[in-house]
Amino acid sequence: MYSDNGSSCLHRNHSHVLVYMYSGELEIKEREKVTKLHKGDCAFIRKDFSVQLTKQAYKGEQFKAIFLMFTDKFLRVFYNRLDKGSLPQDARRSKVSLYRLPSNRPDIVSLFESMTPYFNSGIQPTDELLELKMTEGLYILLNTDKNLYASLFDFADPWKIDIMSFMEQNYTNDLSLEEMANYTGRSLATFKRDFSKVSDLPPQKWVIRRRLEAAHALILSGTQKVTDICYNVGFKNLSHFSKAYKGLYGCSPAHSI
Repeated sequence: MYSDNGSSCLHRNHSHVLVYMYSGELEIKEREKVTKLHKGDCAFIRKDFSVQLTKQAYKGEQFKAIFLMFTDKFLRVFYNRLDKGSLPQDARRSKVSLYRLPSNRPDIVSLFESMTPYFNSGIQPTDELLELKMTEGLYILLNTDKNLYASLFDFADPWKIDIMSFMEQNYTNDLSLEEMANYTGRSLATFKRDFSKVSDLPPQKWVIRRRLEAAHALILSGTQKVTDICYNVGFKNLSHFSKAYKGLYGCSPAHSI
């Protein structure tokens, strides 16, 4: 990816990403945490969180980076080739959505610098070569931290993401049922079945209830305006928020203050 002008976007990863910076600056904001990547920096971004990406020039050099996207299809093929007996059984999926790799590591530099000729010459690399580069990138991650096994192969039952932990962290986000299922490493049917084991409410009603509970606590604290609270907890419509709030608490948000 190249960019001569600063640009910013809200990016929701549907695939795990390994990003390497050739030049410029990439600012990654996840909730209130801001990480800035520059020339030679490399980072892994998990697929189950929304991040704000700002791409811009830095010290007179244009933004230039490469993003390796690890799709579920690619990861499943790779996983099926692994010796399951050699997998780290104590691997645990980290709650951190952005993992910054050590700078100037020889294996990282070797991989990404070997790809620059294809950008500069305009030659299209073959599918076989791209698969080799993706595999090399995957091994870089796995050799960095064994816990990344659990993040990368989270479609496998031993590392299935805890549903309620995910929901608590993401109830303010506008996610479809399909996205909830995908981000927790499940099919839609499995997600619904597993969710029913931990809640009496279906997922979408649980989200509404959780948003209202969060809104109620904020209203009672008196730290924010009702309108701000409405949007901060995930509602898109003030009228819908007020109606749902009154249905649960018996009064309008304004009368709870």
